Amino acid sequence: MNPLHTIQIKIYYEDTDAGGVVYYANYLRYMERARTEFLLEHGINVADYHRKGYLFAVVDVDIHYKRAARLGDLIDIKTAIEKMTNVTISIHHRVMRDTELLAEANVRLACIDLNGKPQKIPDSIRKLVHNE
Repeated sequence: MNPLHTIQIKIYYEDTDAGGVVYYANYLRYMERARTEFLLEHGINVADYHRKGYLFAVVDVDIHYKRAARLGDLIDIKTAIEKMTNVTISIHHRVMRDTELLAEANVRLACIDLNGKPQKIPDSIRKLVHNE
């Protein structure tokens, strides 16, 4: 697994349900944000690749919720690349509150063209992610 990248998110009222607990689907939004920041840290601007005709679509998510994040919490989203094939990237996320695991997920992205057809991940991404 590649080194971890961490972003911190504060939980606001808009993130929660009526009980002050983070709505389950918001964890996916936080993970999306963390993936984007992880790639930016490695010099990969998703918007630039999009303009070049490379899109990254989520094709599989396996998420496990352990504990609830709540209104006012500061949570950390830890992100690491686990595996890369010619057309997919598998990413592992851990959502933490201090040392407590709140949720974790494995997300698989496919590199596709503007017509939705699979295409090879550009070498520039492969090199930056794998430090080749």
